[in-house]
Amino acid sequence: MLNCAELGALGAAMGESNVPDTQLNAADTAWLLTATALVLFMTIPGLSIFYGGLVRAKNVLSVLMQCLAITALVTVLWVAYGYSLAFDQLGVRVDANAPATFIGGISKLFLRGVSSHSLVGTVPESVYITFQMTFAIITPALIAGAFAERMKFSAMLWFSALWFTLVYLPICHMVWGGSSGFMARMEVFDFAGGIVVHITAGFSALVAALVVGNRHGYPHTPMPPHSLTLTVIGTGMLWVGWFGFNAGSAVAANGQAGMAMLVTQISPAVAALTWMSIEWARFGKPSVLGFATGAIAGLAAVTPGAGTVGPAGALAIGIAAGTACFFGATTLKRWGGYDDSLDAFGVHGVGGLLGTILVGIFAAERFGGQVKDLDITRQLGVQALCAAITVVWSVAVTFVLLKGIDRSIGLRADEQEERSGLDLSLHNETGYNY
Repeated sequence: MLNCAELGALGAAMGESNVPDTQLNAADTAWLLTATALVLFMTIPGLSIFYGGLVRAKNVLSVLMQCLAITALVTVLWVAYGYSLAFDQLGVRVDANAPATFIGGISKLFLRGVSSHSLVGTVPESVYITFQMTFAIITPALIAGAFAERMKFSAMLWFSALWFTLVYLPICHMVWGGSSGFMARMEVFDFAGGIVVHITAGFSALVAALVVGNRHGYPHTPMPPHSLTLTVIGTGMLWVGWFGFNAGSAVAANGQAGMAMLVTQISPAVAALTWMSIEWARFGKPSVLGFATGAIAGLAAVTPGAGTVGPAGALAIGIAAGTACFFGATTLKRWGGYDDSLDAFGVHGVGGLLGTILVGIFAAERFGGQVKDLDITRQLGVQALCAAITVVWSVAVTFVLLKGIDRSIGLRADEQEERSGLDLSLHNETGYNY
C-alpha cells in the first residue's frame, strides 16, 4: 500500500519509483492495457450515449459529434504537448526544498524520447501515456453536458482545446505530475480524478451554463430526454468503464486495484438507491432517470478516494453523494435559474467536491480506510484548500475563455438554428428518419 506522501505525489498511484532498476511487469501491463480501453469506452460510446439520450431528438447527433470530436482533438493535443506539460517531471527526483511547480516542461513534446522500452514504474510508458490520455479526453467532454443543444460546434472545439491547455494540464501536473507538483507537495489525496477531472469539469460546466445562457424556452417549455433507453445503456457503459478509471489508477494488478474496484461498485449502488429513495418519498414514484443519475453521482464521488477508502467509506460516500447531488441537480439548479442541461455541475461538480473532502476522513484506518495514522484535521484542510484552488482557477479561466470566444466567433447557434435543432442546422444531418 502506498503511503500518504506517495499518494499525494502520484495521485494515480504510479510514477516515481524508489526502485532504481524497475522492470516491466506483464500482469501490471496487461491490466493497464485493459483499463485504458475501459476508460476510453467511458467516453465513446458511454458518455456519448448517456448524454445523447438526455437531449431532444433534434440534437442527438450534435452531442455524439461533440464527444467524438473532443476525443480526436485531445488525442492530438496530448501527443503534441499535453503529456509533456503534465508529466515530463514524472520520475525526476527533486530536492524537497526546490520550488513547487504548476506546469511541466517541454522535454517530451511530440512524445520525444518515448520508445517501446521506456517504462513508467512497471509498465510501458506508451501504455501509461494512452491511459492518461483517456482521462484528458473525458474531462472536457463532461462539460458539454452543461451547454448541450445550444453551443456552436466551432466554439466548442476552440473552447475544448483552450480549456484542456489552460485548466486541465496545470491541475493534472500539480496533482499527478510528480513530487514537485504544487498539490502533490501538500500530499493531497486524489487517486483517480476527483480534483483533476470532476471538480475542474463540474465547476467549469456551471460557468458555461451561466455564460452561454439558457436554452430558448427554458424553464417554461418542457424539454424531456428523447430516449431514456439510450441514457440507461450509457449509464451501464459508464459504470463498467469506471472500473478502468478507478481500479486502473493503481497502475498495477494488486490489492489496491482490487479494493478500488470494490468501492467503485459499492458507492454508485448506494448513491442510486439513495437518490431513488429521496425521489420516491418526495414525488411518489422512482424514476429511471433519477436512478441512473444517482449511480453516476456515486461513481464521481468515490473517484478521489478509490485507492484509500474501504467498503465502509464507500457506503458513506454513496449515501452522501446520492443526497447532495440530488439537491444539486434539482433544488440548487432551480434556485440558481441556470440551465445546466444535463446536470454536469449537479453531478460532477457537487459529487467531485464532496468526494474530495470526504476522502480526508474515510481514508483513515479508523474509518475503514487504507491509511494508517492519518491526521484527519490536517488532511481535511489539504483537501479543502486544493479543491478551493481548483474551483477558483477553473471558474476564472473558463469565464475568460468563454467571453473571449464569444467576442471573436460567437458561442451560441442563432435562435432559428437552435429551434430547428443543431443536428440539421450545424451538421446537415438528422439522428432519426421518420
